[in-house]
Amino acid sequence: MNLDSFDIAILAALQRDGAMTNAALSEVVNLSASQCSRRRAALEQAGVISGYSARLNAAKLGYGMRAIIRVNLSSHGQSKEDDFARFVASHPQIRSAFSVSGDADYVLDVRTRDLDAFAEFVHRQLLPHPQVSQVRSEIVLKTLKDDRGIAVS
Repeated sequence: MNLDSFDIAILAALQRDGAMTNAALSEVVNLSASQCSRRRAALEQAGVISGYSARLNAAKLGYGMRAIIRVNLSSHGQSKEDDFARFVASHPQIRSAFSVSGDADYVLDVRTRDLDAFAEFVHRQLLPHPQVSQVRSEIVLKTLKDDRGIAVS
């Protein structure tokens, strides 16, 4: 899909506020509300916009602990990687997971209520997993930037 400057402006505005009405969007991008509606629908249909969600404050909801975990598997192969992917999908405290290059096979972004809940997850769930050979954790002390959007300009 070829994006023009109006599409890019719509995407940027919606990243800032996904609940923005087409009327409000029209004020920002200088198009009519009906044009914004048609363009927004086209971006959704093309899969450029994959959904909408609210950004929640994890700490205010009691999830004050965040860690980055680097995981190495004991062996590789499609069935073993599929098994680990199912494990990741079944644990809600794993908020993001990435297969990476470098000295780890996977990097996990984990949120728990506190250090005890984190230790419980690592020692009773992650380490006993049959595909896991090594786990290295870094506790997030301070978040400098946590922008989940895409630079569209």
